[in-house]
This record gives sequence, structure tokens and C-alpha cells, in this order.
Amino acid sequence: MNRYMMTYLGGNQPATPEEGKAHFEKYRTWLSSLGEAVLVPAAPLKNPTTVNPDGSLTEGSTTSMSGYTIVKAETMEEVLAMGKACPFLEIGGSLEISELMEMPV
Repeated sequence: MNRYMMTYLGGNQPATPEEGKAHFEKYRTWLSSLGEAVLVPAAPLKNPTTVNPDGSLTEGSTTSMSGYTIVKAETMEEVLAMGKACPFLEIGGSLEISELMEMPV
């Protein structure tokens, strides 16, 4: 079984707390529908700092990445189908889906 990372890019914040709750419920329902395929359900990113090539630090991100989910599946096609159903797409976000490689230590 292969592992894949769905990276959340962009997206619009809900305008009201009620919209936020409704979106979060859709997200929870989607995650539940993936069942045991989900290894890391949701990992939002907070307060990023960028380490630049010269060692200097920049507060904030250089990308629009806001979080990720890790799932397991036999094929990329299975994961793409999972991603197409993600409610993050409904708020103007996109998903970048990548297979995770095992690296020796």
C-alpha cells in the first residue's frame, strides 16, 4: 500500500462562524468517508517561518500551502478520486497530490 500527501493550497476563509462550522462539518464527513485510508486526517499549518538559502529567516510562507492530509491507497487514481470529493475545493482551494517515497535512514 502506498502513502500519498494531499497538500491544501489557497482557499478562501469562511465569511462567518456559521459558514466555518458548516464547512468543517463537510470536511469531517469527507474524512469519515475515506475510512481507514486516512493516516493523518488534517494537519493545518500555523505561523510558518521560511529559512532562506543564506540562513536568514522570513516570517510567513513562500507558498499558499495551508495544511495536508496523508492517506494510503493502491494507486494514484484512487487518491485523485478522493481528492476530487474534498470540500476544500468548494472554498476556492486546490489540492496537490503526491506519492510519498520511503527514504532509508
